[in-house]
Amino acid sequence: QVQLVESGGGLVQAGGSLRLSCTASGRQFGASAVAWFRQAPGQEREFVAAISWNGGRTDYADSVKGRFTSSRDNAKNTVYLQMNSLKPEDTAHYYCAARPGLFSDLQRVEYNFWGRGTQVTVSS
Repeated sequence: QVQLVESGGGLVQAGGSLRLSCTASGRQFGASAVAWFRQAPGQEREFVAAISWNGGRTDYADSVKGRFTSSRDNAKNTVYLQMNSLKPEDTAHYYCAARPGLFSDLQRVEYNFWGRGTQVTVSS
């Protein structure tokens, strides 16, 4: 079992930055791919970013490439999402998700552990 808790959300002006954290409990986290998803009101949940178990590979949605960076510190059981140059359209509830294993396509993983999310609001 892996339990995930997100933090770091908040209100920021357009052009600003936030760093989200996803902290896990459970021995499998260090062997897990971890992804970030987001969901805005009235919209479907969408993939944002993902990182392989050792941080060697990352993948990003086109809408955040060049602005968001995912990293991880397995010694701290934490994955980060650094979000720069934030736009109002980035406003959403952000979730992290994990699945133990090695995967060739981080976007297509059926993540089976989820946190409750943290709200990010970007004002114009």
